[in-house]
Amino acid sequence: MRVLVVGASKGLGKAFMEGLGKPGDTLVGVSRTRPADVSLGQGVEAQWIEADLGQPAAAVEAIAEAVAEGGVDTLIYNLGLWEAEAFEAHYSFLEDRDVELQRMVDCNITATILLIKRLLPLLLESEKPRIILTGSTSGLPQSGRPEVTFAASKFALRGIAEALREGYRGQGLGVTCLNLGYLNTEDGLDVPVAEAAVRGEGGLIPLHDVVLMVRTLLELSAASYVRELILPAIADERF
Repeated sequence: MRVLVVGASKGLGKAFMEGLGKPGDTLVGVSRTRPADVSLGQGVEAQWIEADLGQPAAAVEAIAEAVAEGGVDTLIYNLGLWEAEAFEAHYSFLEDRDVELQRMVDCNITATILLIKRLLPLLLESEKPRIILTGSTSGLPQSGRPEVTFAASKFALRGIAEALREGYRGQGLGVTCLNLGYLNTEDGLDVPVAEAAVRGEGGLIPLHDVVLMVRTLLELSAASYVRELILPAIADERF
């Protein structure tokens, strides 16, 4: 299996690189620069593509060219920028800088659509083509969050997923949107999950849990898929 992980250098993307894959699999990471501290599982091959999705057209071209020969079975689009003051009590939409918002839309929406369009012919050659989009609980109705552009981009992911399912259902394409709550990105997979789960006093999701869910998605047969997965922290009163 060949899995392409966009946004693979840190946080959840790095956890996907380190926690997914079985012997014989290939994980292809995409990030602006190649990280030096990613440890893959035994027997898992790693490839890296340096691309900045803030420049969607050039990045998509580089990614498509790099995977053209080997193909792709699963695309995990994990890139998602947010406002500089997002999730802070003092956040104000009126204080957001226009150039910042434009870059968010480029990375979170434009690049997503362009990359899927370019890679879809390769994906559909797979016996089990899958797309996994890392969304957010901010993209759900009545999310309780005020970050306008971030929420809009995560709502957009759900729309992208809906349309792709209808357009390519007959070709076996499974599209999953992961609607995730607040993550504990300080503790990587090298930290025991019991320890990572304590941080935030129930308000943060260990990366281990997200990796476990995605690993399960990848293990499903070609006959089924998970449409949406909502994974909030246990203490998140919004859900």
